[in-house]
Amino acid sequence: MKLHTLEAWSLRDLIRDGSVTSTDIVESFLDQIRARDAEIGAYITVCGEQALEAAKHSDERRREGRTLSDWDGIPAAIKDNISVKGVANTCGSHMLAQYHAPYDAHVVSLLKQAGMPILGKTNMDEFAMGSSTEFSALKTTRNPWDRQKVPGGSSGGSAAAVASHQAPWALGSDTGGSVREPAAFCGLVGIKPTYGRVSRRGLVAFASSLDQIGMLTHSVRDGAALLQLLAGHDELDSTSVRREVPSYESVLGAGASGLRVGLLGGASQQGLQPEIHEALEQAACFLADQGAEIQEHAFPLLDKAIETYYLVATAEASSNLARYDGVRYGLRVEGSDTGEMFRRTRSEGFGPEVKRRIMLGTYALSAGYYEAYYRKAQQVRTMIRDGFLELFEKVDVLLGPTTAASAFGFGEKPDPLQMYLTDIYTVPANLAGLPAIHVPVGLDHGGLPIGLQITASPFAETNALRSAAVLETFARNRGWNR
Repeated sequence: MKLHTLEAWSLRDLIRDGSVTSTDIVESFLDQIRARDAEIGAYITVCGEQALEAAKHSDERRREGRTLSDWDGIPAAIKDNISVKGVANTCGSHMLAQYHAPYDAHVVSLLKQAGMPILGKTNMDEFAMGSSTEFSALKTTRNPWDRQKVPGGSSGGSAAAVASHQAPWALGSDTGGSVREPAAFCGLVGIKPTYGRVSRRGLVAFASSLDQIGMLTHSVRDGAALLQLLAGHDELDSTSVRREVPSYESVLGAGASGLRVGLLGGASQQGLQPEIHEALEQAACFLADQGAEIQEHAFPLLDKAIETYYLVATAEASSNLARYDGVRYGLRVEGSDTGEMFRRTRSEGFGPEVKRRIMLGTYALSAGYYEAYYRKAQQVRTMIRDGFLELFEKVDVLLGPTTAASAFGFGEKPDPLQMYLTDIYTVPANLAGLPAIHVPVGLDHGGLPIGLQITASPFAETNALRSAAVLETFARNRGWNR
């Protein structure tokens, strides 16, 4: 039995009935990492010894008849902007290449408290700024479906690790689609929870009002389980919401009967790859056949989402990245005086995309332009959120594309604007703080995964997961097999 090919739920059942041990499972994934990661490049740091030690402790607990959780002994991979104590936390950047986290992120603490070994830290676009993982300063990550294609970004390493069976599931971060787009390109389920549903403490900030930790899994059921484990209030995170966490698994079999599903017409479906457009139409018909009520709505403000996002995100990035100055932590490049040290550190420490976004954000926040750009973007953002809230009085979920096309090749989008436009379908959920889930539904004519996105109202992850489970049935009926 190839343990590394199984979903987390299957591994949990095997370890529970005594068929395998946590050590067996972790060794299977470490063997797969040794066999495949040289060509895939999913991991920046592999924590083999630590993972095996954690697995050993899990097996000892199980022999003694005590377990820490249902997932005790099931390993996970972590994006390299989420802190794991004592492990390099590079953010895919030369700036933090030698930095080791002094504490665990809240979500990592929850994993460890559940008895879950950490397999390693995964590659990413530098400081999570990118849509392809081409902007990692440390290594190249390739799409397991086609080595000439990108895995998506910025959580490309996490997606590639799960898709190539080097981890049963993984954590990523989603600021403008950085969990859902890699999920789309690599044929996985990608979940971005409501802003505030999962603690951000220990996540290195890109854009603080947009960042949210999410999960990449092989199935909606695995995603629901991981969200269940991580959701909840964290008193040390001021953006964490004190709100009851429902049972996510319990809604997965509820079906589509009575569900109000919205479709957004007009520009929201223009420019789609034919296979994605066809899948969207077929999925709407399937949901209707299963008892859902399909509604079509217009949302003209969505046309402004991409420019609004890139003003807000770059402004917050400019502010957040000011802390990397060569003084407190991270890279330090000496100079003749403090000013030169500061300039040389930031010039050598940051890559071109990070510098571009810092400059864009600094410009938007500068005197004379703040009102015209950043303030105006925040006003439009509020209008977009209000528009969504009004829409969700009429529908339970929105069904739409996650990306306009399947994975593209390395170097195919040298123009930054072209790269930014790949986020056109994912950034609205971040601007409005909504939960959104990508579900794979098939392959295009080139054999690459395609999928669709379900978006729900704030803290209505149950509606999104319920709908996503129905989409999984639709995908199986179309012959989807990961």
